[in-house]
Amino acid sequence: MAEGKTRQTDQSVEAFLAAVEDEAKRADCQTLVALMQAVSGEPPKMWGDTMVGFGKYHYKYASGHEGDSFWVGFSPRKQNLTLYLSSGLAEHDALLSRLGKHKIGKSCLYVNKLKDVDMTVLRQMVESTVAYMRGNYPA
Repeated sequence: MAEGKTRQTDQSVEAFLAAVEDEAKRADCQTLVALMQAVSGEPPKMWGDTMVGFGKYHYKYASGHEGDSFWVGFSPRKQNLTLYLSSGLAEHDALLSRLGKHKIGKSCLYVNKLKDVDMTVLRQMVESTVAYMRGNYPA
């Protein structure tokens, strides 16, 4: 069975974020670290080369595919900030309508900058995701 490509690494989160060239995006990343760490109670860890994740869970599909991933996380991409909410965005329909300027994928939320979104709503989404992950994937 093929293993997932995204694994927790020993890379430095601080060094990774310090290398983000855009100053405003780097500041947004620091805000996300503070938010996600406060909500999850978990320290930031690098997953792969470009994702910062909080918490950890093990999944196994009926197909036999299994692996580890993080509860919540983000990646500073060139065009936007990509936020990963492992519970999926369907859980957040009501909140998304109040979030502000964003785009969505299956379980990814794309924002250009944090000043475009309501941080109280974003915090509620992170809290909901962490609660879902703790309830469905106990340690």
